[in-house]
Amino acid sequence: MTGKDMLRVGIRPLRQEVNVREGVREPMKIYTKTGDAGETGLFGGPRVRKDDTRIEAFGTVDELNSQIGAVRTFCGGDQGSGGHQGLGGDLDALLRHVQCDLFELGAQLATPKPDAERITPRHVEAIEQAIDRYDATLPPLDCFILPAGSPAAVAMHVARTVCRRAERRVVALAGRPGASIPSNAIEYLNRVGDLLFVLARHANAVAGLRDDPWHATTP
Repeated sequence: MTGKDMLRVGIRPLRQEVNVREGVREPMKIYTKTGDAGETGLFGGPRVRKDDTRIEAFGTVDELNSQIGAVRTFCGGDQGSGGHQGLGGDLDALLRHVQCDLFELGAQLATPKPDAERITPRHVEAIEQAIDRYDATLPPLDCFILPAGSPAAVAMHVARTVCRRAERRVVALAGRPGASIPSNAIEYLNRVGDLLFVLARHANAVAGLRDDPWHATTP
């Protein structure tokens, strides 16, 4: 996700720019051609290469957000081609809340010198409470399991692996000299990855499927 992408979808603190011509307000164009040389602008900061560590960090958070959007198609009855998977509106609301948090996190990662923390310890605690709530409905886990099962469960496992990559990208940014990251970014992403793992097991349980245990293979 470039700075232009985040502006396009309305992430704060930027307001949508308009072109004013003869008193007519025209919406910002989707393409600006300003990134054709492989650079993009940060919020309140310089222009950087599109493979910059910071761009990789919030770009992967954007990828995670999109993947969670795909997961949500398994939660409701009428939208998308996935059909009703019995996961329910409560789970959809939870995942939508996470998506909103990820927008906030992405905006802060895109701002080299943010003026306030948008992801707080309370956000982390909310994810932990959701983990505990869904985990309490599942049988204890006593082995490694494969990312398999129902379509909803597999989609959640894919989102989980994207989340782990986003966490690694933010860790890499934090290790760059002079770089700053949101105080709770790594912790929050870590908990979201844990949540998606639990929700994958939950999706299989709803579908009447057992966890698929890992076994060492023999040649």
